[in-house]
Amino acid sequence: MTRSPRWPRLVIVTLIAVIGIAGFGSLGIWQVNRLHWKLDLIARVDSRIHADPVPAPGPADWPDLTAENAEYRRVELHGTFLNQDEVQIYTPSDWGPGYWVLTPLQRDDGTIVMINRGVVPEAFRDPATRPAPEGEQTVIGLLRISESHGWLFSRQSDPAARTWYRRDIGSITQTLGLADAAPYFVDQELTDPQGWPRGGRTVVSFRNSHLSYALTWFALTALVLGAWVLVVRSELRRDDRHEEP
Repeated sequence: MTRSPRWPRLVIVTLIAVIGIAGFGSLGIWQVNRLHWKLDLIARVDSRIHADPVPAPGPADWPDLTAENAEYRRVELHGTFLNQDEVQIYTPSDWGPGYWVLTPLQRDDGTIVMINRGVVPEAFRDPATRPAPEGEQTVIGLLRISESHGWLFSRQSDPAARTWYRRDIGSITQTLGLADAAPYFVDQELTDPQGWPRGGRTVVSFRNSHLSYALTWFALTALVLGAWVLVVRSELRRDDRHEEP
């Protein structure tokens, strides 16, 4: 005797399959969209870092600056360093424990831009161990957006003690009492391969695993679809013959 398919079971299996296919497929499509976004970002940043420097944005441009339209733009600016307001921020480096050296640059119009002049090892953390730039300076570097938010397990900055663990420009300039300060900072390019701080240390690298993620989600989609087909075929071909007593 051949029995008919168990329709309630087929309905349940089909509902589960639809949910799985829709969910995994949507995640795959989302990763494809992220892949295109990441490739566009990489191309945009690559074109910026190799472009001729442009004047650093002034106060009129500050409200509209975002990571999308400004970060890693190669800029040029002129002014005088306020060396007495230098700030050091811990960072791992090729020379062991190191520190970013951030110094305010006062431009001719009176505005302030924090310049990340580069990294120094522990032995040169004290400003007295290295010469300070004096007089009118020209700085060329990459515009960076303030690191206002830390990672989940990052240490908390202590502005009262002038201790920061990220380049939070708003907090730094407010603590130093610097008015008319830009909301961004500039990573200065390498100027002296033997001197300290050592500039040109910006890491321009973007992790791009979206293609592998997309393939994983689409593979799971195909797996769910294949499993559903097998179950349906099995139910439609059910043959529960048994011998009569």
